[in-house]
Amino acid sequence: MSIKTMKAVQQHEFGGPDVLRYEDAPVPELQRGEVLVRVHAVGLNPPDWYLRDGYRMLPAEWQPKVSFPVILGTDISGVVEAVADDVKNFATGDEVYAMVRFPSGLAGGSRAYAEYVSVPATEVARKPKAIDHAHAAATPMSLLTAWQFMVEQGHNVQNPLQPHKHEPVPLEGKTVLVNGAAGGVGHFALQLAKWKGARVIAVGDGRHEAFLRDLGADEFIDYTKTAAEDVARDVDLVIDAVGGPTTGRFLRTLKRGGALFPIFPLGFSGAEEAEKLGVTVSTTQVRSSGEQLGQLANLLDTGAIRVAIDSTFALANAQKAHERAAQGHIRGKIVLLVIGQE
Repeated sequence: MSIKTMKAVQQHEFGGPDVLRYEDAPVPELQRGEVLVRVHAVGLNPPDWYLRDGYRMLPAEWQPKVSFPVILGTDISGVVEAVADDVKNFATGDEVYAMVRFPSGLAGGSRAYAEYVSVPATEVARKPKAIDHAHAAATPMSLLTAWQFMVEQGHNVQNPLQPHKHEPVPLEGKTVLVNGAAGGVGHFALQLAKWKGARVIAVGDGRHEAFLRDLGADEFIDYTKTAAEDVARDVDLVIDAVGGPTTGRFLRTLKRGGALFPIFPLGFSGAEEAEKLGVTVSTTQVRSSGEQLGQLANLLDTGAIRVAIDSTFALANAQKAHERAAQGHIRGKIVLLVIGQE
């Protein structure tokens, strides 16, 4: 292609939303095994603000080395602009979506907040036909996370945080509690559990009750009024989409033989209690997979899984999108519009 520069959101230092700059950047050079995508929409995810802020929530020895300028983001939907000579399964003009280079791009290698993104062909799938680019971009990381935790991990990379391999558990006929059910991962986890035949208890802010019941929740707990761990009992699986140091409080809700899957496991300190209760605690790291996104496109096309968008912002207003994320209480996903952003 003849275009050499594009608009992108870059940062030249770590910090809050104000470090994000909408400016010119070079169009990525296509490498072997890659496709170049003209981006229509970008989905926001927590790793975006973790990287923007310098991964301050991680121990210093775990913080990746970052070279500036950095372009944030992983989740895109758009149209193939060009393909490398060795790529045979995609062609110019294909509508696609992807989670780009994750977790290998944790230090800024994904580069999704931009008009053009180069993506390994193995991480790309054809966009679901039943949804638009904004909804497709809102999908990859959150839905892949729920899928890899609950249905099929899809890789054999060992999680260094635990000695055993993560194994999804059978869901049909089981009771599943989803904490943070209205958020990105949570609203997909709820739907996947229902799709698999589970009874689902959704935990969220009371303002989201109607939304979560519409997605299939059988029971709703408003955490602003009642602590879920005080009332839920005999649960087979807890998907804690919030996670962190407080995730251990859900151990008491589980029956012996049950499982707790914290999406964000750092800070969990209840291993001994879990062992005494006969509960499995397990986590995994979501990884890019075009193959799995291809499978999930079928669920999105049939309406078995629906995508909720909290709000949309023009790419040039990425700073405002991050400010919205910082406010919390997000229903579904935040999306940046790249084409048609006017």
